[in-house]
Amino acid sequence: MKKIVVASNNPVKIQAALNGFQRMFPAEEFTIESLTVPSGVSDQPMSDQETITGASNRAARAAQVLPASDYWVGIEGGIQEWDEDIVAFAWIVVLDHRIKGKGRTGTFFLPKEVSRLIRQGKELGEADDIVFGQVNSKQENGAVGLLTGNAIDRAKLYEEAVILALVPFKNPDLYR
Repeated sequence: MKKIVVASNNPVKIQAALNGFQRMFPAEEFTIESLTVPSGVSDQPMSDQETITGASNRAARAAQVLPASDYWVGIEGGIQEWDEDIVAFAWIVVLDHRIKGKGRTGTFFLPKEVSRLIRQGKELGEADDIVFGQVNSKQENGAVGLLTGNAIDRAKLYEEAVILALVPFKNPDLYR
């Protein structure tokens, strides 16, 4: 049984990581552990680079804390200005003892009111909760779930990016 450490206690991120591993490696069995480690970036990353740095830092710090594991996963949601709009996405970084895999979610544009609240200093999850009248939506369906009527929720969005981050592990001879 392989041990995965997810560098977050957010149940959405934990489930997305487990689902991604199970889909990529259906013959394997996994246990999963979570812990909180600092990202080393802003609470609300405001660029593509800051977001991937946060995911990478989380995975690396999880490996330092629990080195006897098989995989470490960092998941970081971020936003970025795009002309007059703000877009949202996440980066996933997966490490083992030899390989580093990276995957990015799809990108979607945020509504003007959510963007306005972010520009006033709110984090995306907080802005979503205000606009949509929710509580702690980032640990449930997230902005993407709220905006798509759950056709895509946050777990599904992250799961696909976990799978993309696992490509080097599925094809190790091509990525070493």
